[in-house]
Amino acid sequence: MKKYLFCNLLLVCFGACSQKSTSRTGNLTNENYVETMLRTIKHYDYEPIYYLTYEQNICYSEILINDIPVNRNYKEIAYGDGNSINDYIFKSGIQKVTFRLYPAAKGKDFDYHTLNEETDMKIVISESDNIDRNKKGKEIATYLTPTINKLDQYGNSITQFIATGKTYYEASFTFEAKVPYKFNSLDKGQDLRKWNQEKLQKKVVDFYKNQLMLLNEKKIEEYFSYLELKEKETCQSLFYNRKELQEVLDSYLESFTIPNYEFQPLENYKLKSYGDGKIVCLELISSDPKMKDKSALWAKFDEGDGMMADFLQYYLYIPEGEDELVILR
Repeated sequence: MKKYLFCNLLLVCFGACSQKSTSRTGNLTNENYVETMLRTIKHYDYEPIYYLTYEQNICYSEILINDIPVNRNYKEIAYGDGNSINDYIFKSGIQKVTFRLYPAAKGKDFDYHTLNEETDMKIVISESDNIDRNKKGKEIATYLTPTINKLDQYGNSITQFIATGKTYYEASFTFEAKVPYKFNSLDKGQDLRKWNQEKLQKKVVDFYKNQLMLLNEKKIEEYFSYLELKEKETCQSLFYNRKELQEVLDSYLESFTIPNYEFQPLENYKLKSYGDGKIVCLELISSDPKMKDKSALWAKFDEGDGMMADFLQYYLYIPEGEDELVILR
């Protein structure tokens, strides 16, 4: 769970709604979390950790790994380093990186409604050994947005971004990952694009409402029972040790232990599909960069340093032959 300093909070009221119970997916609890994960995680002589680094200039961006969002940035100029992406790598083989660029409209320094001639995005994928994560890893893939040469009004040759003047740009590239684990969960997920979308949205909303009820009523053990698949795969992919597992547990527990932790009403959302149609979630509809496309399940709180927002992201899927949503990531 990630915390964000949050200003200009939306004024919302908590509407009453009925909560539909959904089935539990595991026996994980807050009490057995660390020991359960330690028994599950396998360790290897070499444990590859893949990282994504990016630089963006005069644009907003969204980056996806295997069609699952890993980063969104609504700052005009930004740099991101050390973002581990193993939890979006389900098995060895070719991995796909997709990024989308949008104009830096109504930003702090720029207000462009089309992509600028100086817009660019650079993405680097690197690999490190888990034993020494802080050591600079080897670069295995690099992508830089293409440019074209043209003549300016004075006849001078200039270079500019290939999508100058457009309102949207998308591109993809691939890299090969070699990991010692293999997760078949997503392969066995149903293509939810084939579902009746009205029925699917109701199902997803009911799942979120149930999670909201568990959090508000402090039903901590039942809440953890939904996390088993996500945590077993994520913790294995990142080869967590006991200390790191305790940090993850402490982060989850903040929702239950921080005073005045106020979950907000489930509203102003849209149903989004990822993972080539196998993953669904609810994201906020907002023009505020601090809220835009964040998880529809969120809370606000103040620990004395100003108002903060906590967004609890769920990426859900339905396994083949089943009918209930499961938290995948």
